[in-house]
Amino acid sequence: MEAPVSRRTIRVVAAVIERDGRYLITQRRASAMLPLLWEFPGGRVEQGETDQTALQREFEHRLGVSVKVGQLISFVNHPYDRYGVDLFLYSCELKSEALEKRMVNDFRWVSSDEFETYPFTPADEASMSQLLGEA
Repeated sequence: MEAPVSRRTIRVVAAVIERDGRYLITQRRASAMLPLLWEFPGGRVEQGETDQTALQREFEHRLGVSVKVGQLISFVNHPYDRYGVDLFLYSCELKSEALEKRMVNDFRWVSSDEFETYPFTPADEASMSQLLGEA
């Protein structure tokens, strides 16, 4: 009998940023895991970091802006083939509107009605279903 495969879990944080009824989403780079899929902006929490510090670092790194981190609004655990993701979604505000495409392929401001027209990562898809009350 085979021993169960222990799957590592990665802690990921992402931001829900709303402006005039539209939400900021980013597209993963072609060279990334899950290439060219869309997601709420954020990234992996490194060892020793708080969720807030990780979100601030990821926004600076990916979009060249600072972010004010608000309340935790959603959590999902999503199993992928080789690992699991614990995705913590926070309401956030941009401290500047000068977004740059640094470590993302693209970014867009979209309404929740438009979400279904963008291919999202599975973990973000689960978060959206929770947020929209479809889970």
